[in-house]
Amino acid sequence: MSLAKVIEVIAEGETMEEAVENAVKQASNTVKNIRSVYCENMQGIVENNRITKFRVNAKITFVLD
Repeated sequence: MSLAKVIEVIAEGETMEEAVENAVKQASNTVKNIRSVYCENMQGIVENNRITKFRVNAKITFVLD
């Protein structure tokens, strides 16, 4: 039987995809065995009437050793 844990992180990127990738990349610096990522909330940051960055609240699931 495996035991999994979920953490929630906030990450930014120039695209939505990049923001999700940054969330996993940052989490993988300290967490091993990442199995999935679930994006709950997405946000666009607007400056001068343009979206300049995207943010995601990502739930990252990993398996404990």
